[in-house]
Amino acid sequence: MTTLVYLETHDGALTKPGLSVLSKAATLGGDVAGVVLGSGVRDAASGAGAYGASTVYVVDDEALASPLPQARVDALAAVVRESGADTVVFPASVLTADVAAGLSARLDAGLNWDLTDLRLEGDELVGIRPALGDTVLVEVGWTTTPRLALIRSGTFDPVESGGTAEVKDVTATFEEFSIRAQLVDHLQEESSGPSIEDADVIVAGGRGLGGPEGFSLCEELAGALGGAVAATRAVVDAGWYPYSTQVGQTGKTVSPKLYIALGISGAIQHKVGMQGSGTIVAINKDPNAPIFDFADLGVVGDLTQIAPKLTELLRARR
Repeated sequence: MTTLVYLETHDGALTKPGLSVLSKAATLGGDVAGVVLGSGVRDAASGAGAYGASTVYVVDDEALASPLPQARVDALAAVVRESGADTVVFPASVLTADVAAGLSARLDAGLNWDLTDLRLEGDELVGIRPALGDTVLVEVGWTTTPRLALIRSGTFDPVESGGTAEVKDVTATFEEFSIRAQLVDHLQEESSGPSIEDADVIVAGGRGLGGPEGFSLCEELAGALGGAVAATRAVVDAGWYPYSTQVGQTGKTVSPKLYIALGISGAIQHKVGMQGSGTIVAINKDPNAPIFDFADLGVVGDLTQIAPKLTELLRARR
């Protein structure tokens, strides 16, 4: 099996989701390579060797400077031809979902998405995908090559192997329609502290906070712990907190060392996004809340009294 892993970059460095998927691909055996697309990204490419890639293919072109998908489909199709890859694996993001779908159409290739695991059964690649609201896991496969796989965000962790990679430049030809669209502006929300994908500690809030003002309890506690703030779908849909912080089936999957849930009932849709956390602490006034069934430590009580006291004690200890 020859596997190609799509690697994204940010501020001149390879991002964690791609390196996580690359580490997983390396455990499957066969030839594993990375692919980096963009403008001014060649220097970042060699870092993939430490996570299992023997080769990194780079298309460094001004046409790829903007985070738009269509030109990346052209470039990635060229890399697939150059590498002879029979499997292409993507870490899930807004951009990679578009690129994977476009490549599937371009190569007439099968695409399985929202996968939480990959394994080999003999010579066949098998994907694992949650279904029925993440209440069951199903096995999926491919009937032709190249096989395209989109991995759910936060499923794997990057593991360094200490290797090195050969960097190979690939020249791509871009279709006229691929470069017709132009990015007019690109705004990024200002934030401080770690993102929920990278944080070792997450303090998450649910409807039990009572309103958007209740998230100050999460922010203060997260600040005392050096962590990040997350939210459930119900509260982001209500406009209490940004969508970028949503954890759950339709949000992000996280696996911090410590996950503190304030006023979260623990519906299955939220559980699947955070059940990989090292230690789960739940504070809820409802003793029958489902989250207590899988929390490591549960506190039944008024979070508006418990959370500030906990924050106070942590600050004093620091």
